[in-house]
Amino acid sequence: MGGTLLNIITVIIGSLIGMAIGNRLPERIHSSVLTGLGLITLVVGFQNANLSGNIIIPLLATVIGVIIGEWLRIDAALERFGAYLQRRFGSGQSGDAASNRERFITGFVTASLVFCVGPLTFVGAIQDGMGLASGFQFLAIKSVLDGFAAMAFASTFGLGVLFTVITVLVVQGGLAVVGSVLVQVLASPEMTNALAQNAAIIEMTAVGGILLMALGFVLLDVKKSRVANFLPALLIAPLMVVIGQALNIPIYPL
Repeated sequence: MGGTLLNIITVIIGSLIGMAIGNRLPERIHSSVLTGLGLITLVVGFQNANLSGNIIIPLLATVIGVIIGEWLRIDAALERFGAYLQRRFGSGQSGDAASNRERFITGFVTASLVFCVGPLTFVGAIQDGMGLASGFQFLAIKSVLDGFAAMAFASTFGLGVLFTVITVLVVQGGLAVVGSVLVQVLASPEMTNALAQNAAIIEMTAVGGILLMALGFVLLDVKKSRVANFLPALLIAPLMVVIGQALNIPIYPL
């Protein structure tokens, strides 16, 4: 959990700095910062999506996952939670109430997805829970990146970005718990160190890349997708790999 705690600290620091300087920046700078974040998110998403060993897996996982997500209305639930946080902690902000509410929710949802969808999140948090030094190193790198991203997001969206620490704690903390359980199952260091090369993790990372690309289009104001509804795909992809390997179905190259 050490890596997750470090990540939370950097997000808090970055958010506070971003909030402090955000009001002093003109709108054109806010717009350009958002465009830059969108472009970087697209690049990272493309790189991650390109890791797939069989594009059919991310394709099916994405389609099945978004159907499940739309049925569960995950985006609406995440926005309701963001709205609750805004009412509870952000109601005292100056300016138009409706605009503040929208900025808070957008910042919370967008930054939560950026911080919690990616290979460093999955592999780093699980390995950190296993007690591997590589896991903490991954999350240390992620912490630095998230700190700067939080600064940029908070300068545009404000207080909502700060509350993404809740999402980081739940997601990465949960993955760290999974890692602590896995370390009891995987007996040898060789098996635990091979986790990052596991086909299921790779395909999960590839699907995460697709989600990041969708989020990049949202930040660039190209396509307003309900990205949160794609989150079940992150579970469908590794499940497909595990089932395929168990049934000896050649869906993934050896």
